[in-house]
Amino acid sequence: MPSPVKEILIQGITQDGRKFRPSDWAERLAGVMSEFRPGGAHASTYPGDHLSYSPWCTPRVINGIKCVIVNPALREAYPMAWDFVTGFARDNNLQTVEACLAPEREQNVPV
Repeated sequence: MPSPVKEILIQGITQDGRKFRPSDWAERLAGVMSEFRPGGAHASTYPGDHLSYSPWCTPRVINGIKCVIVNPALREAYPMAWDFVTGFARDNNLQTVEACLAPEREQNVPV
């Protein structure tokens, strides 16, 4: 069975264990990457989509640590954008992990 598609999780922790600053780094990085999305920068499904993060690069807090989740589809569609975001992690000595993250459940959905 093939392995599931893995996202790259860029954590706001440096290789030596320090918290990465500034505190809004994840939102800034995801904001820069917001134009790189399926169908291109101007493709939108809903009004206001252009004001949202790309589904390929989203900020999250996981276990109390700010992170950016980078979908591997970004690499296929926009190789230079992939190089930018992974280069950001490398240049800032941030910890990265390959992960297969489960989608977030919607609120008010019975378990």
